[in-house]
Amino acid sequence: MENEKTKMTRFDKNFKLSAVKMVVEDGQKASEVARSLGINPNQLYAWKAKYASNGDKAFPGKGHLTEISALRKKLRETEMERDILKKAVGIFSKPTQNDSGL
Repeated sequence: MENEKTKMTRFDKNFKLSAVKMVVEDGQKASEVARSLGINPNQLYAWKAKYASNGDKAFPGKGHLTEISALRKKLRETEMERDILKKAVGIFSKPTQNDSGL
């Protein structure tokens, strides 16, 4: 028993949402819900915290999809800012009619 590795069980989005909503919306105790579902109460508390901060987007699936989408959004914004600055440099570096070589 000591040498056995604990197998991590993965739960799908619907399972997590249902478990959290039993606590949040139905008013059941988290420890009782966790016991009835056969999960660790700390896991349910973690899911509840994720749900509180992200709502229905709390459990995107495998990986860190929320982080990736936030980084992609930041990249798009940065690229737009860069393009605006490039255009501004082009506009301000054009010679004017008064700069005809005195």
